[in-house]
Amino acid sequence: MCGIAGTYRWPDGKVVTDRLTEVLAHRGPDGAGRYSHLAGDGEVHLGHRRLAIIDLSETGTQPMVSGGLALTYNGELYNAPELRAELAAAGVRFRGTSDTEVLLEAWRRWGTDCLPRLRGMFAFAVFDERTGDLVLARDQLGVKPLFLLRRGAGLMFASELKALAAVTGGSLQVDQAALVASLLYYWVPDSRCAFREAEKLPPGSWLRCRPDGRIERGRYWNLRDVAGEARERARGGEQPDVAAIVEESSRRHLLSDVPVATFLSGGLDSSYLTALAARHQPGISAYTIGFRAEDAKFEAMPDDLRYARRVAERFGVDLHEIEIAPNVLDLLPRMTYHLDEPIGDPAAINTFLICSAARQAGVKVMLSGMGADELFAGYRKHLANLLALRYQRIPRPLRRGLSASVDRLPVATSRRGYRSVRFAKRFLSFADLPEETAFRRSYTMYDRDELLALVHPDLAGTVQDVLTEHADTYQDNDLDDFVNRMCLGDTRMFLPGLNLAYTDRSSMAASTEVRVPYVDIEVVKAAFAVPGERKIVGRQGKAVLKEAATSILPREIAYRPKGLFSAPLRAWMSRDLAPLVREVVHDGVLVSSGILRRDALARMVAEDAAGQRDFSKHLWHVLTLEYWYRGATSGSGQSQAA
Repeated sequence: MCGIAGTYRWPDGKVVTDRLTEVLAHRGPDGAGRYSHLAGDGEVHLGHRRLAIIDLSETGTQPMVSGGLALTYNGELYNAPELRAELAAAGVRFRGTSDTEVLLEAWRRWGTDCLPRLRGMFAFAVFDERTGDLVLARDQLGVKPLFLLRRGAGLMFASELKALAAVTGGSLQVDQAALVASLLYYWVPDSRCAFREAEKLPPGSWLRCRPDGRIERGRYWNLRDVAGEARERARGGEQPDVAAIVEESSRRHLLSDVPVATFLSGGLDSSYLTALAARHQPGISAYTIGFRAEDAKFEAMPDDLRYARRVAERFGVDLHEIEIAPNVLDLLPRMTYHLDEPIGDPAAINTFLICSAARQAGVKVMLSGMGADELFAGYRKHLANLLALRYQRIPRPLRRGLSASVDRLPVATSRRGYRSVRFAKRFLSFADLPEETAFRRSYTMYDRDELLALVHPDLAGTVQDVLTEHADTYQDNDLDDFVNRMCLGDTRMFLPGLNLAYTDRSSMAASTEVRVPYVDIEVVKAAFAVPGERKIVGRQGKAVLKEAATSILPREIAYRPKGLFSAPLRAWMSRDLAPLVREVVHDGVLVSSGILRRDALARMVAEDAAGQRDFSKHLWHVLTLEYWYRGATSGSGQSQAA
């Protein structure tokens, strides 16, 4: 895991690449390198920051240059041993044991045809001295990020958007459509970028820059097609062995020359991975979180710690417990800087604090259960959308009466919150809607009218564009299975746009690599070969994964109710952050610039304080957006918070 950067035919490319690489220092504290070469009538410069994990020797340093090819690479290839053996059989002689060298030689032999053969997480740039071509590529599912910016014949790229913002001296303009999208989702979709000129290389794609100025793009892997092909195999009678595929992926993800640990919440996903990892690495360390007692009580949060302890004891895991009682006033601007774009999920703080603790203990690599919910229908929204189909069969007058009754119930008092009431209100906000609209409303922050009331009237057209983009993406498939349509929508949007994005940024802020064994191309193929009726059985989400996990986990762990990898937001909002919320509503940059309406924000604050509605998540995101916007419009790019 590393940070990569570079320029192609860019003015002052050497200076710019050095600066890009410097901004990414936290991603790779173990070493730095740069490469330069002529490219047509300009130059190419590649930069690299190294986090040494496989082949710790000098033979693993980057940019790696060999036989006219230069590579700067971020990620891990979990099938590197097989590719190495195939290449060696064809006569390739390797100098070291790094997967970087395997990738370089695979590119030399197969070019872009090597990309669908790669199993891992990666973003890289490879320059061919003979042709003068520079190619950028990103992994199939968007685990690793890659941002780029083009001006005229020049291009720059980096692992993080903040690097591009820093070297352009504040000249990048905020994309207000991306801000509207972030308000809707509380994150910026992978199809958009927070700055107008910049873009994200899409998952499963490559981009080639030629010295004559031509740009070529290609896609080597399409999740929509993969899901469709998996469905056809299932119709032909092929049923995947989910337990065997998850175990094989977990084993591959342990490949490392430094210690590996796991996240362990005590829930199904992390417990399953931890148990599998402990089978191959006895005594492996795991990290879990708890909250201040008063915060957990106010938020009515489940006691996950006791389950994590039970798993650790059963499988001989060395468990480290971390209490999440952060100074959120200090952490908020710091996390906003590291997250690159406005992301309003407080789970980023949990990830950062866990990875920081692991790093202090000498751990560089962590395994996470990220992705299982998206692929196997484990979120409450999946079950809720199925239940909504039944709810719609209830006579309309009864539905109206029920909705009115629930609307009058408080979500909190001064002493505690009521999760069941929050869930009921959330369910009734979308239960009557058509499929795509209901699915969007079940996990986004606002409905259309609420979003229009929150933003400046000039942004009304942008609101519609963002809603249309969601509909187009959700409906872009030919699956006849409602559950798998939801899973596909999540894996294309929610997973790369939010969960993988905050995991990458917050872990790398602590110079730690997080690996995601569920977000593996073989696990993905297996997941979409499982029909929805086996993913949600009765009121059990992830049923097929739970069934697989019982081969190693006790049923009480595999089938326990889903927990939340989140934070006690209502407690923070009512105490630590209340003065800051008032400041942002009355004197914030978003309000003074006219992007957000003060009256709409004030109404949210009042209804939240009265306990009638839960706007804690909305207000947290407004805070993150405010801090991000301040940095983005300060005139010098985003500056790191102290």
